[in-house]
Amino acid sequence: MLTSLLDNDFYKITMQNAVIKRFPYAHAHYAFINRGEHRFPEGFGVALRQEVDKMASLTLSEEEKRYLETTCPYLDPTYLDFLAGFRYDPSEVIIEQQGSEVSVIIEGPWYRTILWEVPLMSLISELWYRLRGERVASETDALIEQRTKEKIEHYRQLGLKIAEFGTRRRFSFAVHDRVVGALRHYGGEAFTGTSNVYLAMRHGVKPIGTHAHEWFMFHGARFGFKMANSLALEHWVDVYRGDLGIALTDTFTSRAFFESFDKKFAKLFDGVRHDSGDPVEFAKATIEHYKRLGVNPQTKSIIFSDALTPEKVERIQAFCEGRIGTAFGIGTNFTNDVGLEPMNMVIKMVKARPEGQGWLPVIKLSDVPDKHTGDPEMIALAQRILALTHWPAE
Repeated sequence: MLTSLLDNDFYKITMQNAVIKRFPYAHAHYAFINRGEHRFPEGFGVALRQEVDKMASLTLSEEEKRYLETTCPYLDPTYLDFLAGFRYDPSEVIIEQQGSEVSVIIEGPWYRTILWEVPLMSLISELWYRLRGERVASETDALIEQRTKEKIEHYRQLGLKIAEFGTRRRFSFAVHDRVVGALRHYGGEAFTGTSNVYLAMRHGVKPIGTHAHEWFMFHGARFGFKMANSLALEHWVDVYRGDLGIALTDTFTSRAFFESFDKKFAKLFDGVRHDSGDPVEFAKATIEHYKRLGVNPQTKSIIFSDALTPEKVERIQAFCEGRIGTAFGIGTNFTNDVGLEPMNMVIKMVKARPEGQGWLPVIKLSDVPDKHTGDPEMIALAQRILALTHWPAE
């Protein structure tokens, strides 16, 4: 089902490079979280195990390496040589099925295990439909490109910038490939690229992404919650020196993030990414934060990426236009709009072992409280340390 090492989201590549540079001895433990309480068919775990084992044969081709050299000059030659020699180790993934419940655990050196999350989720999603016998109706299949064309042309008419972020919960690779092809063909200046590195290369578009929540989550375990955001941003700047300058805000709530996002970072980073909570309220807070720091918000951007639909995008743009730059990363609405319900699932880092330390739980404090993930006692501790005990109900 997977045919390329680069069939992964770009932020996994950029984070892997940063982890190698800054935390080569760290270990990580990830877990599959079945938010939708989906019931898996008999044999699902065995089928997933077979696909994971096949991933050991994936290698970076010479063509793919040259593509990264040309497209991503901030990825230095030593990292690209490392990636050329990288092989997935299936022993890092433990898969168990009990009845209709499936457990997936990933554990090993962080610089290696960081690449598992996205392709594993895409495999789980594709196998979920295949083994349940759910197929795209022929009339819907014939309209996949047409639907994508209508969406991107609508965004283009609104003058928006749109990227495709749908690898993790795609219906299938084949649908994903067709969607990106249609976006490339019909999107014009509105389509800025895809988070999927392989499809970016295949269709001649830009790979999009910087970092994910786990970068900040690890820093919380390693350096404490008070210092997590500041040091995560500092280490990112140390590695990329101004490239890849969009900062993710909501690992420990956006409120805590902005307390660390001082004038130095506000000027160094090109903008921020919104991934939870009300997008318009977030935009208001971001604009005001830039203004308080004496930074013109019209020189910065917000990348919106939280479960976007055309209606939601229009509401966001109506508020932001003339106030701050915008771009939109749309995932499932592009890659799994086939008339079947998409899965509600994530794979998250749940423990980390920094160099010289034991295993520590890691957590994420979303801007939506019921999306907090991690050890409840550690979540409560972080809320007290960050003075978030009563947030956001104040």
